[in-house]
Amino acid sequence: MAYGAHRSPLLPPHPDLTLARDCEQCLGWGTVVTRDGEHELCHACQPDPADDEGGAGSRP
Repeated sequence: MAYGAHRSPLLPPHPDLTLARDCEQCLGWGTVVTRDGEHELCHACQPDPADDEGGAGSRP
């Protein structure tokens, strides 16, 4: 039996590298690594996916 790091069943996020090109927070990668070792989209250069869903509060 082999032992190793457990991989998350979810795929890592896919950033828009055009937006990340000059970002100083993620250094152009579009993602940052959390303290738990998970990849998440950079909050400085990547749009929030929740904004695209248009929740109940999005109507004027």
